[in-house]
Amino acid sequence: MSQPPDPFEFLKSLWTPMGLPMAGAMAPMLNPSEVEKRIAELRLVENWLTMNLNVLRMTIQALELQKSGLEAMQGASAKPAQAREQPEEESPEGPPEK
Repeated sequence: MSQPPDPFEFLKSLWTPMGLPMAGAMAPMLNPSEVEKRIAELRLVENWLTMNLNVLRMTIQALELQKSGLEAMQGASAKPAQAREQPEEESPEGPPEK
């Protein structure tokens, strides 16, 4: 059998594209310009993630609205079919006059 995939390899692949080596990602830096650069990069990532989160939330809301609309349309189409299947109920005063 082959060995299972290394779970840390996935994390390393996430950090590497951002230019953050895994071992030194949280190491303190002494150069203020390097710290500012790192902050700017992380702010960009934060903004990108926030934008994606907002898009995801809007997609979920749109699907919930679509589901509600479909349920309403199915309920509306089921009522006339049920009315045709059920005979008219007689009123307590007797059968309707013709």
